Amino acid sequence: MRRAIGGEFNAVGKLEHHLLRSLGLSDGHLVVDVGCGSGRLSVQLAPFPGIRYVGVDIVKSLVAYASGLSKRPDWSFICSDGSKIPCGDGAADFVCFFSVFTHLLHEDIFRYFGETARVLKPGGQLVFSFLEFRIPSHWTVFIDKVRDSAPGQHLNQFIDRDAIRAWASYSEFEVVQLCDGDKPHIPIPEEIRWDSGARMESFGNLGQSVAVLRKH
Repeated sequence: MRRAIGGEFNAVGKLEHHLLRSLGLSDGHLVVDVGCGSGRLSVQLAPFPGIRYVGVDIVKSLVAYASGLSKRPDWSFICSDGSKIPCGDGAADFVCFFSVFTHLLHEDIFRYFGETARVLKPGGQLVFSFLEFRIPSHWTVFIDKVRDSAPGQHLNQFIDRDAIRAWASYSEFEVVQLCDGDKPHIPIPEEIRWDSGARMESFGNLGQSVAVLRKH
């Protein structure tokens, strides 16, 4: 289940957690984690009783695993399809899409922008990771797909920063940060070790670029 969402379960989960902390996550806040997978982020948030959380994914078995791993009966883990977020209007402080928009059509991403604006409180933050052609390591992802012509391959979606700004202007958001995926930008108070043996200290990065938007 942990490998099903792409590996590096602990390292990436810790980086996601520290990213949210750097953006102001604190006790009492509600995090809606769309594409929660097998609980990479939720298991890192679970030790903090003041954090409220809703995990959403389209794969029932992943949702069940994440719920069991997190051991938080006060949290909600929901299997949902489509672009609807099962959360009330103006309820959330953060809505996250980590490694989700990287596999969706642009039209579906913009639909999620609208849903996220509905779910967030005024001043709440939309946080998502994305692929872009300007990052050399992301270009490698694109070329690998160019060379692999086998049918049934999953979509790797790239997003231009102008598109993010346009989507923000046509919804209810302002762009706060756009961070390069290959440059350390997440403050980390601990040493993070990757499965490869690599280590990060002081500042880290997810590999994918990160966008932070705030609801007006």
